[in-house]
Amino acid sequence: MMLLFLVVIACKKNSGPVNTGGNNTGYPVLTDSVYSPVDPSLPATIGFFQNGWTGKIFAVPGIVAGAVPTVAATDSLTINVNKVLVKAPSYVYGNNSNLWMGQIVTQQSLMQYIKDLSPNIIRAPAGSVSDIYFWNGTDANPSPADAPANLLNSSGASSPAGYWYGGNSASWTFSLSNYYNLLAQTNSTGIITINYGYARYGTSADPVAAAAHLAADWVRYDNGRTKFWEIGNETYGNWEAGYLIDQTQNKDGQPALITGALYGTHVTVFADSMRAAANQVGATIYIGASLYENPPSPNDYASIQSWNLGVLTNAGSAADYFIVHDYFTAYNTNSSVSDILNTAISVPTTVMSYVQQQMTSSGVGLKPIALTEWNIQATGSKQDVSYISGIHAAKTLGSIIKNQFGEASRWDLANGWNNGDDQGMFNIGDEPNAPLWNPRPAFYYLYYFQKFFGDRMAYDTLRAINSDIATYSSTFSSGQAGTVIINSGSQNHVVSVDFQHFPAGSKYYWYVLTGGTDNAPFSGQVYVNGTGPSTATGGPLDYSSINSYSASLNGTIKVNVPALSVVYLVADKK
Repeated sequence: MMLLFLVVIACKKNSGPVNTGGNNTGYPVLTDSVYSPVDPSLPATIGFFQNGWTGKIFAVPGIVAGAVPTVAATDSLTINVNKVLVKAPSYVYGNNSNLWMGQIVTQQSLMQYIKDLSPNIIRAPAGSVSDIYFWNGTDANPSPADAPANLLNSSGASSPAGYWYGGNSASWTFSLSNYYNLLAQTNSTGIITINYGYARYGTSADPVAAAAHLAADWVRYDNGRTKFWEIGNETYGNWEAGYLIDQTQNKDGQPALITGALYGTHVTVFADSMRAAANQVGATIYIGASLYENPPSPNDYASIQSWNLGVLTNAGSAADYFIVHDYFTAYNTNSSVSDILNTAISVPTTVMSYVQQQMTSSGVGLKPIALTEWNIQATGSKQDVSYISGIHAAKTLGSIIKNQFGEASRWDLANGWNNGDDQGMFNIGDEPNAPLWNPRPAFYYLYYFQKFFGDRMAYDTLRAINSDIATYSSTFSSGQAGTVIINSGSQNHVVSVDFQHFPAGSKYYWYVLTGGTDNAPFSGQVYVNGTGPSTATGGPLDYSSINSYSASLNGTIKVNVPALSVVYLVADKK
């Protein structure tokens, strides 16, 4: 079904105070227009990810007259633009590249989409593949002699290692040089995951030193282009290379199974080598270690049970920041709309609370937190490629900012169709009836979020008839104020919005993103102010030139908020 969304603003253009007890319209009114925001202290969980923060300038879009409802509001939103919750880090809008998406830098349409999306930070090389990746391998010399031909899986079965390497120039993979090219073309910075698994499965006399030296050589080669580095990917996981090693090939007495304490001890070796390399080239780098994001359950395997304590005890001082991953919904489950959307607020909140508790109780103290992989993992109904995934992305992004993560990278730019169980933001070329690199609905929800969410999250208060509505409000350094309103429910709403302490201008602008009618309730289409895609899935490819709705700021404003929709709204300043 078609979806709509809503927002409302009540603004009075005089600069003096008004009657705070209401007026004869029955709606809230602006208390005053003295704009003087106060920034809070820098949260420790953001830390250096805030370095280089710059204010955002709102770009006034093209406009078309928008319809303003005349019925009474069901919900009211009050936004105190002077009370700043957090200065939004620019690195929370990130994404992930991978090694099977091809040498994409020659694909000009995709490069433009990514540039428009403005992720600001793109991770490499490719999740779990990072632990079998040799950055300096070439077609002739793909991996070092001490990397065994076979590796063990978690059951102890041996199979070909299937190493990947950075110098591979084949069309089907993504070379390291083209990763740097991607960053340059899209005005992004990098975050790189080095091969920790090699420290476990390497067959040299000192595999930890060999792997740390390989990582340090990458830092030297990088020569200051990349500030953020991760030691391994999900190293606690039984799916990772190095989780279980063949002790008959190991020469430094490592246990068969990984532990948090062992990984933490190794992190200190990596950190020493990588920092020495950074000093040699005059670069500043920050090194991250992996933590487990949730309290272990009784059914979790041994490495997870004591993972965080082992890492924090042995690498708490060596790591500059800590890394978590979360895929929100239940694994391999045909999740419902409500199951998916309910996780967008609950997961970032519980993950941040748990990780903070783990750092504090271990005596390490709070450090920056990076959510370097996130998405949903629902299966069976094409949830991943639907507009519901887009609503989830917008709702999650607001929750990530509100919970004060320093960095976040969604997984991933392009993946594989798999009958719609595809977490890629763009069609890699295997989706039926869709053009190559066609943006999925999540692209549009994140694109308009970036355009209409400012650089400071502002405090807001919602008085609602139920829990359908979530709001994230903000201000721009250029003076405008706005809100993102998300309706996750099946009931229509009408919302009024009161910006407090805001010197209102003459207009406000908004976009409404809704879904299509195909594959209900998981439409693969998204409509932007009523304009939809020209193909079976995705959205309008002229997204950058679609006019926003606009109306005059002449007192109380109300907007219709139908079920399952998102509105991005900005009010102009005086």
